[in-house]
Amino acid sequence: MTLIAGVAGQPVAHSLSPLIHKAWIAAAGLDADYLAYAPADEAGFAELVAQARAGRLRGLNVTAPFKAAALALADEASATARRCGSANLLVMDDGSVTADSTDGAGLMAALEEQAPGLSVGGRPVLILGAGGAARAAAAALKAAGADVAVLNRTVARAEEMAADLGVRVAGPDEAAGAALVVNAINAAPGIAIDAMRDDAVLMDMTYRPLLTPFLAAGRARGLTTVDGLAMLIGQARPSFRALFRMEPPPVDVRSLALTALGETP
Repeated sequence: MTLIAGVAGQPVAHSLSPLIHKAWIAAAGLDADYLAYAPADEAGFAELVAQARAGRLRGLNVTAPFKAAALALADEASATARRCGSANLLVMDDGSVTADSTDGAGLMAALEEQAPGLSVGGRPVLILGAGGAARAAAAALKAAGADVAVLNRTVARAEEMAADLGVRVAGPDEAAGAALVVNAINAAPGIAIDAMRDDAVLMDMTYRPLLTPFLAAGRARGLTTVDGLAMLIGQARPSFRALFRMEPPPVDVRSLALTALGETP
């Protein structure tokens, strides 16, 4: 029987996850498929999870706005997902649903790939945003020993995230001394890049466009930048392992994704 997994979000048509997972499925010769699902609301997402629980799906990657609902609907959850308060991966096993978060692993893999000289241990890191992906980033970076601060337009959400994860609410000049700034919002942040340290690293979780205005400004300043596609691929690898119970085959999925984005591999 063909194994079916997929990604659920709203919107989800832009997602490159199907392209990445389908490339690995084909290279592995699996009788499997990976599809995109766009539930209209949380009730629709809950119905999709119920169908998965009934055996129609091996599992789901989950993107905005359903990451918190994914955790709430699970029977079990990893310590990482519980710490983040959200999940981007649901795996089905005999009617039971297990939640996990691979976003943090994806972020750390992206940093290792595109900013190999960065060491975050004991150093100040600023995260912009307080959603599920921001929480996963904060948890992963704190576990790596970073001094993590969070900045969010709604201060109450930043305070809640800081209390939940044991990180700080950012001060007004936090970016100037940060070794790493991670943008986890779908907008250009109002950060004074000119005031940042010369060895700072900028990361944007968005990959459409690949070179966001935030990253472009960092490059113009001569700073090291890390793009959201590296994080997407980084979180997809542990997701593929969990969904299909094998390592992703050695396929250059970044080149495939860049072509799909209209970028030069």
